[in-house]
Amino acid sequence: MPSEEGLPAGALAAYAELPDGVVVADAAGRVIAVNPIAETLLGQPVAALVGRALADALPLVDGAGRDWWACLDPYHGLQSRTRMPERSLTLATGPGSGRQLLVAARLVRAADRGIRRIVVTLRDGAARERQDRERADLVSTTAHELRSPLTTIKGFTATLLTKWGRFTDEQKHLMLVTINADADRVTRLITELLDVSRIEAGRLELHRRPVDLPALVEQVFAGLVATGEDAGRFTLDKTGGLPEIWADPDKLLQVLGNLLENAVRHGEGSVTVSIGVDGPPEAPIGAEITVGDEGPGIPEDIRGRLFGKFARGPLRGSTGLGLFIVRGIVQAHGGEISVSRGLDGGAMFRFTVPTGTPSFL
Repeated sequence: MPSEEGLPAGALAAYAELPDGVVVADAAGRVIAVNPIAETLLGQPVAALVGRALADALPLVDGAGRDWWACLDPYHGLQSRTRMPERSLTLATGPGSGRQLLVAARLVRAADRGIRRIVVTLRDGAARERQDRERADLVSTTAHELRSPLTTIKGFTATLLTKWGRFTDEQKHLMLVTINADADRVTRLITELLDVSRIEAGRLELHRRPVDLPALVEQVFAGLVATGEDAGRFTLDKTGGLPEIWADPDKLLQVLGNLLENAVRHGEGSVTVSIGVDGPPEAPIGAEITVGDEGPGIPEDIRGRLFGKFARGPLRGSTGLGLFIVRGIVQAHGGEISVSRGLDGGAMFRFTVPTGTPSFL
């Protein structure tokens, strides 16, 4: 069992609450503490680790297969060292053999510069690899999505600047309309990237005030009709007695706009938005909004990952960030979102918005 010997008061309890794995060795190089995350990463219980030599409990090797502890030599190396920066290492033996870990160490020294204890932190290397791949995908997707509109903007602008007199007013107007549309596309992409960054950092700001959900839906309908969609394609089904909803109307417009644009672009037939009470009518906890179409729907095997970054599924012609942002906005309001098959066979998106409270309370 773990021991408090050689540890500051309350250290074991603090280590247990950390999100990273922690293994602590004493001045003799014996493991004296292991937190629950480290148990999981190493695949061994505390009882099997405490009391063992640190190098045996953590058999780590680098990319070249060299024994990390032999290279580090913490108990006999330079006495000026107090830490080892994080690096990627692999468990050589044991139940967790082959697992990649991100390992860092703190060398706690006594007044005579000898080692009092070593605190080793462990993180799942596979999780970091996934994050790195996501960042690479984000850069790649951004570059790809920006290249096309910027090429058009640059091409038409250069053409107009050098050959202005050769074009009719109608041709100039068409070029300027195209430039304006592609500039809007670039702006939307940049806005999406900023939203993704804020959602991942937990810094998405909401400016809550009372919202009229049916009016927001009608506003999105009007915008789609203005772009050429048939007004008869849209239906709003609302029930009375909705509770007062405090939310960010601009963010909810973003959610509704994304879901309705997807329904128009990828669905078929009519598009129906239903607004009702979430919870029992006598004690509602919020509002429930569904957006459904009559298209082919979304295959069940991809619904679970549809709200992840770049998870486009059958929804082509987009960055794959829209539904990730939609989920982030809904969850920031305290609601939930899901997708299923509608009664008419198409996709059915359902999200909730709790009654909430004013942001200044």
